[in-house]
Amino acid sequence: MELKVKQRVRKSKLNIIGISAGYHDSACCLMQDGILTAAVQEERFSRIKNDKSFPRRAFRYCLEQAGLTIADVDCIAYYEDPVSKLGRQIWMGIQPDFPADRKQEVVDHMLGRRPETIIRKKLGYNGPIEIVDHHSSHAASSFYFSGFPDAAIFTVDGVGEWPTTTYGWGKGAEIGRFEQVDFPNSLGFFYSAVTGYLGFEVNEGEYKVMGLAPYGEPSYVEELRQLVELKEGGQYQLNMKYFAFMSEDRMYSEELAVLLGHPPREPESEIEQFHLDVARSVQVVLEEIMLEKTKYLYSRFPSENLCMAGGVALNVVANSRCLREGPFKRLFVQPAAGDAGGALGAAAVAHVRITGSRPAQQKLDHVYLGPENSVTEAHRILQSSSAKYHDFRGKEDELIRYTVDRLMEGKVIGWSHGRTEFGPRSLGARSILADPRQEDMKDRINELVKMRESFRPFAPAVLEEKAGEHFDLDHPSPFMLETCPVISEIDLPSITHVDGSARVQTVSRKTNSRFAALLEEFYRRTGCPILLNTSFNMRGEPIVCSTVDAIMCFVRCRIDALIVEDFAIERAHIPALWELMAMQTAPDKLSHAEAAVGHLVYTLL
Repeated sequence: MELKVKQRVRKSKLNIIGISAGYHDSACCLMQDGILTAAVQEERFSRIKNDKSFPRRAFRYCLEQAGLTIADVDCIAYYEDPVSKLGRQIWMGIQPDFPADRKQEVVDHMLGRRPETIIRKKLGYNGPIEIVDHHSSHAASSFYFSGFPDAAIFTVDGVGEWPTTTYGWGKGAEIGRFEQVDFPNSLGFFYSAVTGYLGFEVNEGEYKVMGLAPYGEPSYVEELRQLVELKEGGQYQLNMKYFAFMSEDRMYSEELAVLLGHPPREPESEIEQFHLDVARSVQVVLEEIMLEKTKYLYSRFPSENLCMAGGVALNVVANSRCLREGPFKRLFVQPAAGDAGGALGAAAVAHVRITGSRPAQQKLDHVYLGPENSVTEAHRILQSSSAKYHDFRGKEDELIRYTVDRLMEGKVIGWSHGRTEFGPRSLGARSILADPRQEDMKDRINELVKMRESFRPFAPAVLEEKAGEHFDLDHPSPFMLETCPVISEIDLPSITHVDGSARVQTVSRKTNSRFAALLEEFYRRTGCPILLNTSFNMRGEPIVCSTVDAIMCFVRCRIDALIVEDFAIERAHIPALWELMAMQTAPDKLSHAEAAVGHLVYTLL
């Protein structure tokens, strides 16, 4: 399969909207003349984690931040082929769930035109719509933003339309595919089945399994190898007797429990050594398969560069092993490698189809593409309340020194500044920060702030120019998509995983000047150019987006201080009414009802 291009001469700016929706983690992006200028997931507005609904608010944001109207949009690109996807769903016996009074939606669904109908009706858009198949969207989302002139492309996820794994190439403006593995054979489903067996939520808990793995021993590798039979070339086949997703509402069958000799773990129950060993084993098997298949990919397209995308490409441990032990010299993983990033790929493919040229040639070096909260709005909210706060407008150096003072005192800081990150990682725009040298900081944040499992590791943010002194890393890693050994002479217990590794984010002034300034000041005063950096959210919730989100998360968890734009609030200065209202409102309601959040906050104010 090759992406065909056609030439088109344009005199005005080309505005392309990319959309992914309908399965999980819906998103929207805007590409202008081949430059990505905005991207955000719908969950950041709805406050529903991994929201799959049509991204109307994300779409509105993309237009508003660029000063556009719907009339300025030249093309909308959708990230998968609904006709091909419908074929698989019919083959599986999946029936659309529509009320009886929505007959037209049933017709549209059965004809494979429902996404187009939604785009027309909900957005009021009458222009061209480009449909890009799911794995082409994944491939494009990595290659076109990699900066590589050519690359082998490896996409791995649960399932798109039919493909679950693809092998391809990119060169200049063209991408191609020479082999694929089709449903029901899927490495994503293999890992998700074991995730579900271990008592974690599928499509959400896979990264927990990855984090749990270093605590265990690979005692069940031989058993788990029975779940996947490797074939010639890029092929593999699931042993379907261990999987139930074809006929039941779960991933694994009872045969998996028989094979492993233990019943499935109940969610939220105690994690035992057996569970640790299974986690380690499934991680080992996944890495083995991915390493073998990347070697095969190199044999077919021997570039020095590898591009990866798809949900499985968020397994940073497997990525790092493929780079370390495989034949490729350089690796690029699109930072929103899951379905959200499909919006980027769809927009990029549409740009190539329309213009015949590749989108921007430079490598994507940041993902600060979401909404930016105004200093004026933050001040209005704080001034309208009884909260005591510090005003650092026009005094950034003082704000930085104030924050470092608190970090050196062992305090945990909520940090919200600038445009929010696109993708699943907090990268210094909506982050929780702490001193990584403190022995108890990891447990404190896990138990009291994030309210999550104690085994979960935290990532370090390090000044780019100092990274090589503290981590076995010889290149920038701005997106937390690689793991590497910690080699620092500084004791860093709060960011060093049990296996001595860390998932590193390198920070430069070019892409996030305020966050870099904070790291520089912390380094100047402590000799440590590293901070613990984790996502600014509570368990089960999306990363905060607005000033209101940041305040509510600050009130409800045990963060010691909040830096929101140019203002600082300490826990001791939270109004009593804020805390009272936060305690009276259940966290799950706050997470799943934007109206409730707004009502609560403005009641407090």
